[in-house]
Amino acid sequence: MDIFQAIIIGIVEGFTEFLPISSTGHMIVVSHFLGVEQSDIVKAYEVIIQFSAILAVLFLYKDRLNVKSIPLWRNVIIASTPILAIGYIFKDFIKSIFSIEIVAVMFIVGGIIFLVVEYLYSDRKVKVEDVDSLSVREALIIGFGQIFSLIPGTSRAGSTIIAGMLSGVSRKASTEFSFLLAIPVMLAVSGYDLLKHYEQFLNVDLTPFIVGFIVSFVVAYLTIKLLIAFLQRFTFVAFGIYRVLFGTLLLILF
Repeated sequence: MDIFQAIIIGIVEGFTEFLPISSTGHMIVVSHFLGVEQSDIVKAYEVIIQFSAILAVLFLYKDRLNVKSIPLWRNVIIASTPILAIGYIFKDFIKSIFSIEIVAVMFIVGGIIFLVVEYLYSDRKVKVEDVDSLSVREALIIGFGQIFSLIPGTSRAGSTIIAGMLSGVSRKASTEFSFLLAIPVMLAVSGYDLLKHYEQFLNVDLTPFIVGFIVSFVVAYLTIKLLIAFLQRFTFVAFGIYRVLFGTLLLILF
């Protein structure tokens, strides 16, 4: 993998990781057109850029790293527990069901669900406007909703946002909570994968890794800020339509 490929993949990871459109499908398409095979080196690189995206969240929400935010971080830990437990228990099964067809179908299914939820959604039914006002009950509902993201192509951000909206949480609060939930979940996944692939970092040129790390961080940071601004004026309907179209494209291409 050269520097150009590292930059492109880093951009895709940083841009799609926190949007409700699943980074998996986009990585498949981009890697295909770049001629990048899923080797151990590439998998190790993906761990690095995922970790970089986590740092972007921490940097953006660094003002929440204080004693006053303990209830928020308690909810983050509570909501993260279901997916970490289920993901660890069924990790081999989850890998066995991975296929491009499943990713594509879940893109389409997820898009339709977003469109239906947005059609039924009403601001008058919102009970929680701010992420700091989430209760343990609502955090648990979102946490169990996040389990669906274990199905390839579902999107971790998408499943948590949908669960939040269905439980009476505003779009903005659901989205911000999905950002924060990425921290423990992605740290656990990245740490586990790093232990598996650490040998791949030995005796290789680290320049593409470093460049990709920086690119992913910057793009993820900007994407998070832009999404929050986007939700001040718009809904998730555009993402629902995009998911259906992209899933259909995957089925056609592969």
